[in-house]
Amino acid sequence: MAHTAANATAETQATPLLDRLFEAGLLIRTGVDGLYGRSGTFERIVEGVDRLVTRIGRDDGAEAIRFPPGMSQSAFVRSGYLKSFPHLAGTVHSFCGCDADHAALLRCLETGEDWTANQAATEIVLTPAACYPLYPVAAERGRLPADGLLFDLQSYCFRHEPSLEPTRMQMFRMREYVRMGTPEQVIAFRQTWLERGTAMMRDFDLPLAVDPANDPFFGRAGRMLANNQRVQGLKFELNVPINSVEKPTACLSFNYHQDHFGTTWGIEQADGSVAHTACVGFGLERITLALLHRHGLDPAAWPGVVREPLEL
Repeated sequence: MAHTAANATAETQATPLLDRLFEAGLLIRTGVDGLYGRSGTFERIVEGVDRLVTRIGRDDGAEAIRFPPGMSQSAFVRSGYLKSFPHLAGTVHSFCGCDADHAALLRCLETGEDWTANQAATEIVLTPAACYPLYPVAAERGRLPADGLLFDLQSYCFRHEPSLEPTRMQMFRMREYVRMGTPEQVIAFRQTWLERGTAMMRDFDLPLAVDPANDPFFGRAGRMLANNQRVQGLKFELNVPINSVEKPTACLSFNYHQDHFGTTWGIEQADGSVAHTACVGFGLERITLALLHRHGLDPAAWPGVVREPLEL
């Protein structure tokens, strides 16, 4: 039977996206699910999305801060992350033994046994979200000005959820804008970015939906927290079909934390009341994957209306 264009399209759709990304050299295997190298082409798309987000928010006067992909263990514990997401957390461990312990480690390596027994937790924890290192820094500055504060962040983040879905990477980049101030200020900020983010993604000709959402809280108590988050409309996600139509992927999130971080860190408004916070998060790899899935694995062949804002 002749190999028609329709046959080729059907074969492409039947091949998992992750395999096609590997075959095209856009992602590079490391031997660990959810941990991949990125090609220069992939990185140019990521950088284009990042620049576009910067241009959209350029006139807002946000203070840009770039933290490393690790934060202090004490701040991590104080944030309460382990109470809600222990299954996603990642810690940094190092060898802390003596000469005898080192000799035992070498024997384990020779015999193929577990060599991690003498690894101990350091004071560094992998950053779970770009905004987490920000709150203690903001708290140390004292009370907020009357018009609040706005921050521009970007960081590699870690979440321990190995998967063969390319959109669920264990280490990924998150671009965030974070607003601190009164409830009115932060809610208005979230609404503005919900409109901006939706417009940006629609301009990429991506099928999308903005839906109420909840964070992946752990355990029985977490299910109650997740339900409350949805009922109160604290979190919305912009979802795009990438891996499947039935299970779209959250590429942007719009979050109102109420006074959670203000209370946790003692962040005060100008009048001494507890500050409220909100953030908008852009999953840079996920947006890149959405573009590759929608428009093909060769960015040079993408429509001009997609390539131009990304400066490709």
